[in-house]
Amino acid sequence: MVVKVDLFDRVGEKQNGLFAVEKVALIYNLLTSILILYLFPRMNHPMAMLYQRAAILGLTLFMIYLFKRFPYRYMAFIRIAFQMSLLSYWYPDTFEFNRFLPNLDYVFAGIDQRLFGGQPALWFCHWLSSNWVSEAFNMGYFAYYPMILTVALFYFIKKYDLFEKYSFVIVTSFFIYYLIYIFVPVAGPQFYYPAIGLDNVAKGIFPHIGDYFNYHQELLPGADYQHGIFYDLVESSQSIGERPTAAFPSSHVGISTILMIFAWHGSKKLFTCLMPFYLLLCGATVFIQAHYLIDAISGFITAFIIYYIVCLMYKYWFAYPILMPRKLFNALNEKSHRN
Repeated sequence: MVVKVDLFDRVGEKQNGLFAVEKVALIYNLLTSILILYLFPRMNHPMAMLYQRAAILGLTLFMIYLFKRFPYRYMAFIRIAFQMSLLSYWYPDTFEFNRFLPNLDYVFAGIDQRLFGGQPALWFCHWLSSNWVSEAFNMGYFAYYPMILTVALFYFIKKYDLFEKYSFVIVTSFFIYYLIYIFVPVAGPQFYYPAIGLDNVAKGIFPHIGDYFNYHQELLPGADYQHGIFYDLVESSQSIGERPTAAFPSSHVGISTILMIFAWHGSKKLFTCLMPFYLLLCGATVFIQAHYLIDAISGFITAFIIYYIVCLMYKYWFAYPILMPRKLFNALNEKSHRN
């Protein structure tokens, strides 16, 4: 069913509770807060992290208050967009936890070596080193967040009754990947290769470096890529927000695959338009040495598993008619009163 969106349409009285995406965000907030308290003596700035989490809680409650004062659909969108925008905050936090654990890059670089007889992350950028190829892959990688926004806007405008489910599945999938990153510390080739030296990489020698990244957090340059607009955009974004974390499995591949599932169910035209960006994004994860090939493969496989699990979570634990169209909401209310 396609629902036209009236941004100033008021929603039903029963729709004043927490949105599903807010519920799961508060759960993640609580879990990581407990982890901070557990690791408190070893962390660099635990109080700042706790204050930030308290601020996020306060802003969430404030938005709920505003929604009760102004119960319009545009406010519902702002509430959900706020939770989705925080994903860029939660991501680097994974490094603050996993840096205390022994690094596992030697395991995953070794898996690639055994499976493929070498390092695809090293081969790929050298085989396809032209400026046009580099720009295409970097464009795909840079399209990650615009793709998330594009599908979100599509569901908000065209399939409004499914918008809350979309936001819940995307954000919860991110949180599942983040929890994996906290306990599986893999930095990826762009950090690990320079740390051990390219001579060792060429010889297939992958030493265990322990907590090396606890003391070396800078993003070191990898292969000599061709420069261009999208290359510079990706480099700039990584220099600001990238940390030696979150390599296995690739959330870029996993989340973008879940996006494509939503696009397929929502509109075949949207799916077709996004497909070139999706393919370039998946290839770029290895091309720019952000991931080992096994990370990208695992990201693709886990996407379907996580999508299925999170949809079940939404159906049985979190579903609530927050964004139900007013006419449908009123019709169901009248039916329940008659019964």
